Amino acid sequence: MDFITKFSLLNLTRRAGRTTSVLLFSVLFSAAVFGGTLLISCMQQGLQVLESRLGADIVVVPATAKTKFNVNSILLQGTPGYFYMGRNVLDDVAKIEGVESVTPQLFLASMTADCCSASLQIVGFEPGSDFVIQPWIRESFSGMLGDGDIVAGSNVRFTDTRMLQFYGVNCHVAAQLAKTGSTLDNAIYANEATVKRLIAASQEKGMNQYNSFDPDKVISTVLVKVKEGYDIEKVAGEINLHVRKVKAVASKNLISEVSAGLTGMADMIGVCIGIIWVLCILIMIAVFTMLMNERKREFAVLRVLGTSRSMLSRMVMTEAVMLNLAGGVVGIVLAFLIVLLFNTAISNLLKVPFLMPSAAVLALLALLTLAAAVLAGGIISAVSAKRISNMDTGLILREGE
Repeated sequence: MDFITKFSLLNLTRRAGRTTSVLLFSVLFSAAVFGGTLLISCMQQGLQVLESRLGADIVVVPATAKTKFNVNSILLQGTPGYFYMGRNVLDDVAKIEGVESVTPQLFLASMTADCCSASLQIVGFEPGSDFVIQPWIRESFSGMLGDGDIVAGSNVRFTDTRMLQFYGVNCHVAAQLAKTGSTLDNAIYANEATVKRLIAASQEKGMNQYNSFDPDKVISTVLVKVKEGYDIEKVAGEINLHVRKVKAVASKNLISEVSAGLTGMADMIGVCIGIIWVLCILIMIAVFTMLMNERKREFAVLRVLGTSRSMLSRMVMTEAVMLNLAGGVVGIVLAFLIVLLFNTAISNLLKVPFLMPSAAVLALLALLTLAAAVLAGGIISAVSAKRISNMDTGLILREGE
């Protein structure tokens, strides 16, 4: 360790009050930059996973569902809810020109009562035609789901027996899915036969608002994959035109509402980061300027003892970089812990998907934040060093005589 580094470190430790005050601004700056950027990254990551989980070009729901239910919440966020239409819709949609493949889904919402282990969205799929749920399940489970087997979202809790009960029917948890950062993590998935059994059980107990239908003759949604070369919006329009009592929506339009909210949120966070960055730098420059005025005699004595102007400037710059580097590390760790510990609460508050990025992305964000903190230290120290280089040593030493 060279003389300048040792001297700067000693100077910082022996003036704890001054060091702490400057360090706090550095921590605030780094926490704001890293935390805000991490929030944006988590929301973008969550939206990307949500888009991939939807997995279809078009979603077809009953026409009444658009007015009676928040379809986006049920389809994209796993909010408990259910609606039904005749199974004949599946064949009608498959006949539309431009449709490559279709698969049905069947919904049921469980209840927090003696009948059910938890309030969850239950999604049934048809293994023979499904191209949405099974690719997701294969990331965690390579086997086949039997009747009575379910796959749980990452937030669903179960005991060592791996059993959950819904409407008096015991279901075995065969696997647990990877986290999506949305309330889809609170849903469970099963084959159609299992969900039909649960629907029948809910009807028997009088806990289903639709008590007059046969579970074998209804579905909740039809997911559509469009042939290559066909316009998705036009195919959705043809479905709406030729299939009665349904509403076909392009998946990108469902996602757009969530995406628009995310974009607005990201812009707001970005503006806040910029404001905090500018304020912190201005305040730190003002603080350093005041500190330089207080230390004028100290620097003058060092000059008399033979310290060059460039060496004094290097000392000031070294102190600033040390402070901002330490503050950067503390701010990054603090912001990361807050986001990690409260990510579920943040997701619920912002009402957007929220998923932590990979370790590589986190490391890159941390390095960029540290670089920004050191850059801020460089700007501040450059201003202070300029003042030092213009000091008149003799005049300073004669002040107060």
